[in-house]
Amino acid sequence: MLRAAIIGLGDVSPVHKYAIDASDNGELVAVCDVNEALKTKYPDVPFYTDVETMLEKEDLDVVHICLPHYLHYPITKLCVEKGVHVFQEKPLALDYEEGLKTLALAEESSKKIGVCFQNRYNETFLELKRLLADESVGAVKAVKGLVAWHRPETYYTTKPWRGQMEFAGGGSIINQAIHTLDLMQVLGGEIDRCKASLSNLTDYDIEVEDTAVANFTFKNGARGFYMSTNAYVENSSVELQVITEKAKFTIKDNCLYRSNSSGEKELHLQDTPMQGTKFYYGPSHSALIQRFYNAIETDTDDYVTVRDALPAMLMIDAMKLSSKEKRTIEMEEIINVES
Repeated sequence: MLRAAIIGLGDVSPVHKYAIDASDNGELVAVCDVNEALKTKYPDVPFYTDVETMLEKEDLDVVHICLPHYLHYPITKLCVEKGVHVFQEKPLALDYEEGLKTLALAEESSKKIGVCFQNRYNETFLELKRLLADESVGAVKAVKGLVAWHRPETYYTTKPWRGQMEFAGGGSIINQAIHTLDLMQVLGGEIDRCKASLSNLTDYDIEVEDTAVANFTFKNGARGFYMSTNAYVENSSVELQVITEKAKFTIKDNCLYRSNSSGEKELHLQDTPMQGTKFYYGPSHSALIQRFYNAIETDTDDYVTVRDALPAMLMIDAMKLSSKEKRTIEMEEIINVES
């Protein structure tokens, strides 16, 4: 059994604990958080307030990093250098530049670094990829991603780092809707350029955006439209749509639909719901974590790697720069600067 630890006992840590407990080959043996008040959150598991102390005292195989964004790279680096595999919650890093540093870390080490883009393993998304691989539907012409969620002001005041650019790296685009950006580039392919506008529809005292819209142009000529906001009244279902030369597919409410010749949506497949977690996180944390654990044991790359996760960071940097400079950004501009 792989000996696992969770670093950071915030909102998403129960999802990781559930997945570890449900895995075939993982066992939660330690947790760590600077807040001693969280010691009772998992009373049967040894609790630490210092990562280095935990790494010294526990014989760990893998750690799950569920920390604020600005801590992802330094804690990942510390763990990998101590000889421990790392499974990171999203995002990969604060920005594309830091993502490249994480990539270098992964390539220089024998230890694996996985990234939690679990929605890639939703049954509906896997089926959509299979359908798109069928030449009869034609090439992808457009991809649309919509995320309308709600975050109250207390979301930011209780954990101020979430509203500070230095520590969060962004708002809705990196904290809530990064999964949708990731799926869009998986479906559409390599991105050529981006035009975006980031703004705030709420009156919260935060530096990061709560709303974003963007147009992406893929290198294959396909177009992408993206919108995300935290200014809605509830966490509405994410919508992901793909238009090909001969078909239209939509994922919404954890269902995959195919539009018929009359334009009516016909249900094709529904995700199996995962109990005990927030529905809008997606149902596939367990699937991805199991895959990562298997990859550790068999020494394969059959999981979401750092290189797989980099395009989403590139998209986010391009959106921020486009909004700031009010112009279309060529992806090569960012790639060339950082390389």
